[in-house]
Amino acid sequence: MSNLYRKSGVNIEAGNLSVKKIKKDVASTHTKAVLTGIGSFGGLFDLSDIMKNYKNPVLVQSIDGVGTKLAVARMMKKYDSVGEDMVGHSCGDIIAMGARPLTFLDYVANETLDPKVMQEIVGGMAKACREAGVAIIGGETAEMPGIYAKGEHDIVGSITGIVEKDKIITGEKIKKGDIILGFPSSGLHTNGFSLARKLIFKTAKNTVKTKVRELGETVGEALLKVHTNYTKPVLKVIDAGIDVRGIAHITGGGFIENIPRVLPKNLNAEIAKGSWPMLPIFPYMQRIGKVSETEMYTVFNMGIGLVIVVPEKEKNKVEQILGKYPVFWIGKIIKGNGKVVLK
Repeated sequence: MSNLYRKSGVNIEAGNLSVKKIKKDVASTHTKAVLTGIGSFGGLFDLSDIMKNYKNPVLVQSIDGVGTKLAVARMMKKYDSVGEDMVGHSCGDIIAMGARPLTFLDYVANETLDPKVMQEIVGGMAKACREAGVAIIGGETAEMPGIYAKGEHDIVGSITGIVEKDKIITGEKIKKGDIILGFPSSGLHTNGFSLARKLIFKTAKNTVKTKVRELGETVGEALLKVHTNYTKPVLKVIDAGIDVRGIAHITGGGFIENIPRVLPKNLNAEIAKGSWPMLPIFPYMQRIGKVSETEMYTVFNMGIGLVIVVPEKEKNKVEQILGKYPVFWIGKIIKGNGKVVLK
């Protein structure tokens, strides 16, 4: 049976080897709350100790992928960073609602299972999960010849977090005069890669090994920068009792689409361009593709991966809490109609 299955394109032995290789990485993210290991039909996570800290706990969940950034990883033959990306992106989505990340599930699909690639991907996920205090409680590997082209992969991550019901951050409390704090990104994160690939590889005729002077590194290195995980600094601000009124994770859609997701309909977010150091990858892409400013701020994070909105009176306290963590005051809330205004 297995021989026929293998001839059809699915290698069970490779799957077993992959599981063996990643067991140690996955186990390194576990705490006493994780009750199962790899191989069970479902992941079990004991909430009894955690629940003692909450009066009305609410679970916050999100699922997403790393998108066409995988195409660059394939060109570079480097997959650990996209594993880290998946965790950083997922954490960013739920901390935007004030949630503390707890567990992570991964799904990795491919045309032909390569145990080495699988180990790189999950190893990257495990590294990011350890740093953020998140447990990998399960996952799935799918080998699907005929669905994916040769050498192709897809990565999806599902995260679960917890937040006190009356501390859920939605943006509804944002008021005129509040100020906006920007947390710097490391690069494109996982967004805008369809346009980035077109500009960098087709328009500028680069390869991943092309070293661009204004970037100070190769194109591949610039594009595979790991998605910053904002869990620790954001939770530090929240746990200190700061009145955080809104958080926006700057993902696909950039500033223009993501900040309005938390803005009241009668207010605008006025963003001061130049109030943070611009990463060279963004002006480089804008120049080679003659891309409009509006489109750049709609597609890319432009160097700011997450923003929080707080009352102006909290500014000094926030700065004290974050200490040397690099952040920038990038704008304010003004009267408007639920949009972002670039100034």
